[in-house]
Amino acid sequence: MLPGVYETKKKDGTTYYRASLTFKNKHISLGSSSDPDIAHQMYLEGQRMATDTAMNLENFFGHLTHLSFEKAVCILNYRDNDIYIKTPIYLQKGFFLYFITPTEPLKFDNDDLFYYSSHKIMRRNGHLFVNDYGMQYNIAARYGIKNYAVVGRDYSFANGDVTDYRYSNIIIHNKYHGITRIVKNNKTWFVAKLHLNGDVIIGKYTSEIKAAVAYNKGVDYARNRGLRKNFIENYVTELTPKEYADLYTRLHISEKFKEFIDNKSTLQ
Repeated sequence: MLPGVYETKKKDGTTYYRASLTFKNKHISLGSSSDPDIAHQMYLEGQRMATDTAMNLENFFGHLTHLSFEKAVCILNYRDNDIYIKTPIYLQKGFFLYFITPTEPLKFDNDDLFYYSSHKIMRRNGHLFVNDYGMQYNIAARYGIKNYAVVGRDYSFANGDVTDYRYSNIIIHNKYHGITRIVKNNKTWFVAKLHLNGDVIIGKYTSEIKAAVAYNKGVDYARNRGLRKNFIENYVTELTPKEYADLYTRLHISEKFKEFIDNKSTLQ
């Protein structure tokens, strides 16, 4: 048998070949193939990543034929940082890189290392997800970014790098559902909107919290008029129940909004 290759069988009796290497007293599985020569190439590429210091994050992908880039990153990190992590993470000083493609690393704070060392990041329809308890979760939610949020409008990256998910780099502009922050003539307004076959404006307010409460008041108005929709509500943790109730009572919602809802309810 070729070095680093081990013959084994599937449950149906089919023969296949596993590749692995031992490095720094650790046994590292590299993958498998139905072809022993391909499994051997995995071993050779893994061995080179482990021993050739000329291989680094900038050039490693050009030297891979059969070994996965995820496994190559794992080996490079173990070689350079003496910590083996099963996901494609490479440790840096004060943060780490997570490679979702060979040339596209995401940056994260070390506080997230435990989570991403056990969760694989995937991309679907432009969004980044992890599997957790059988469900797919958008990683943006970990940083206070809502699923419907639009970069540049609802949140932004302080340094302009959309791959940098370090907490200090993420700026949330619109924390609450149905709220849009507008800056015009050096004044900032927060517009509350309810989505009903398009956005319907509930009102314009001087603070984000007022807009969030007004949005909830608009939702209540729509429900009380019999509109059946799974409206999302805002949870305003900055206010005590009494403060919330007082603000809810004082806030006005647009008469045009009420008229729209009233007309909508008569059609149901």
